[in-house]
Amino acid sequence: MSSRFNADDVPQISPTFRLQWEEAQGCHVILYPEGMVKLNPAAGEILKRCDGEASVARIIDQLKAAFPGAELEADVYQFLDTAYENQWIRHRRA
Repeated sequence: MSSRFNADDVPQISPTFRLQWEEAQGCHVILYPEGMVKLNPAAGEILKRCDGEASVARIIDQLKAAFPGAELEADVYQFLDTAYENQWIRHRRA
């Protein structure tokens, strides 16, 4: 499966969305003018690293350090594609 992202791309939250921890929901959420999207723990961990400075490779390295032994590279690319399709993130080529 091919991803629209490569290891050198730098994802960041799109300006019309805001990622935050929502205590009442017990999870990270994406807020936008029309509503809110509740994220599962994995999605929250990925998106909170999409700061516009870290490359996809660096995000994966950070996640591997935080969750040793997890096979997560393919899942990260798949989620980034989904987040991009939903316009939650944008990216630039390095």
